[in-house]
Amino acid sequence: MFPTPRPRQRPTPPEGHRGVAPPGWPRQVRPPDAPDWEATAASWLLDLCPPDYRRFPGLRRHVVVLARFAVLHVEAQQLATRRGLSEIRGDLRDVASQAVVEAAVQTFQLEDARLLAVRREVGLVEEALRGRRYRVRM
Repeated sequence: MFPTPRPRQRPTPPEGHRGVAPPGWPRQVRPPDAPDWEATAASWLLDLCPPDYRRFPGLRRHVVVLARFAVLHVEAQQLATRRGLSEIRGDLRDVASQAVVEAAVQTFQLEDARLLAVRREVGLVEEALRGRRYRVRM
């Protein structure tokens, strides 16, 4: 018979740093080491990823892997948005008015700013899932 595997023990974070989230932490995710924080992280990460990612049980079981997938997905969105921003004026010049083109440019700029913040959030969650903890500095 095989021995019963013991649950993996994570290092205990230093006192005073439990449940402390770094600046830029997503509000939908509980702070690291708070009860069920990894479950809230998984739910939030799945919301960021394509819906088909929910079909893969391995991503739910291994949240750090899901975080890596989410980072890559957000980075791909950033690339697509920046490409769209660089090409939009030429692409729409002959089919839309100047006002419509400028509105499209503004939309891409807003999306680029949003994705920049999301990328930071996803990166912070991934780092926490890998065991890194934020230390408050006075």
